Amino acid sequence: MGSRHLGLTKPALLCAAAVALPLAAGCSAISDATSGDKGGEGKVAKPASLAQLAQQTSCSLTGQRKVKDLEQGNCKNSQGRYVLLSFTTDQGMNTWLHEAKPWGGVYLVGARWVVVSQEQTLQTLRKDLGGKIVHGDNHGGGGGGGASHGTGHG
Repeated sequence: MGSRHLGLTKPALLCAAAVALPLAAGCSAISDATSGDKGGEGKVAKPASLAQLAQQTSCSLTGQRKVKDLEQGNCKNSQGRYVLLSFTTDQGMNTWLHEAKPWGGVYLVGARWVVVSQEQTLQTLRKDLGGKIVHGDNHGGGGGGGASHGTGHG
């Protein structure tokens, strides 16, 4: 309930909490998250604006927000509901991920962008965008999803 401020602006922290809080969790590392797809699709994630990400995933953006270092928007299409985030710097994206991971969640991470949704939706979007799926911290909630904790801690 108190504010925990670790170098991010208040709007950025609010965005991180609002996006990550309701999503399911798993375990993974952030390292090499922007190195592109190494799992079969062959698509390398490239930097993209919020509008470009929406276009590439065939969605209409709603609830758009922009703060100094990031843009955020909500999307819904035939693949599901998801949140798009586009960052101006790699450092900004890495800081956001560091702050968001403790809240749990599943993220498709590309070059200066992140998509937040359920893993099944992210697996589908990954075919269009590239990137790497990263899991936030597991809080032991037993969300009923499949066991997808492929990478351990370490």
